[in-house]
Amino acid sequence: MLSPDREWHHEPGATESSLSSLRATIGCSLPPEYFALLAQSNGGEGPLAASPFHLCLFSAEEAAKLKADGTYDEFFPGFFMFGSNGGGEYIGFDLRGTEPWPVVAIDMTNIDLFESVELIASDFNDFLSLVGVQTDA
Repeated sequence: MLSPDREWHHEPGATESSLSSLRATIGCSLPPEYFALLAQSNGGEGPLAASPFHLCLFSAEEAAKLKADGTYDEFFPGFFMFGSNGGGEYIGFDLRGTEPWPVVAIDMTNIDLFESVELIASDFNDFLSLVGVQTDA
């Protein structure tokens, strides 16, 4: 998943029970690579080679709780958030279209989706190529 040469603060991997619970909570299919990342590092953080330039990955438990509680659904419907940049932007899947789900950043302070949604990668595999990579931006 994330190679050892990547700059990434690892957490212990998620349990199969946590991953199963997350799958049940989400209510749609997400890329298997997302679950593989959580199995490798259940949370963690590091640089991101595209805006918003940092990823704080939610643990499987935290992502499930945020989804189950509807924390972001009122203002950001049609998204599944799996992280943030640690400074005011969610990072997640845009579920409003069709698979493969694009990965986007959303300004938490701006509920106008036209203005606040920024494409990071067209799919999760492209997103993973950016994780743990430092840029000069």
